[in-house]
Amino acid sequence: MLIREATADDWPRIWPFWHRIVAAGETYAWDPGTSEEEARVLWMNPAKRVYVVEDDSGTIVASAYLTPNYGGPAARIANAGFMVDPARGGRGHGRALAEHLLSEARAAGYRGMVFNAVVETNPAVKLWTSLGFTILGTVPEAFDHPRHGRVGLHIMYRAL
Repeated sequence: MLIREATADDWPRIWPFWHRIVAAGETYAWDPGTSEEEARVLWMNPAKRVYVVEDDSGTIVASAYLTPNYGGPAARIANAGFMVDPARGGRGHGRALAEHLLSEARAAGYRGMVFNAVVETNPAVKLWTSLGFTILGTVPEAFDHPRHGRVGLHIMYRAL
């Protein structure tokens, strides 16, 4: 697999799985009806460093962004978003991308990384905790999950 910075030309290969994941309404606190143009602005924003994972065939199977979570004196705390094509899950792409972004964040001078809204039923919670993230707190019943009803949103953190 190859992990590299994304280019604008990668968006058409990210959008199909981005749309499938957000439209499912199970793991992201973004509107499931987000249009492609709105999604492109959210994900490919120039203020974010965006990465993709290509499998051995050159197919983009995952993407992530890295950005400051706060501004000003708190700008050294990173935030990131991750998506792995659901049809390609369970093959280590998410873990490899997460490890890469943690390394990139550290190299960029970030002191920590925070996730502001991790749906507590998201299977990625297990990945994040295995990579050293802790749950700082949970906003109870903050997310209307289509299968589980109201579930909490974790705030997760890891020092770099």
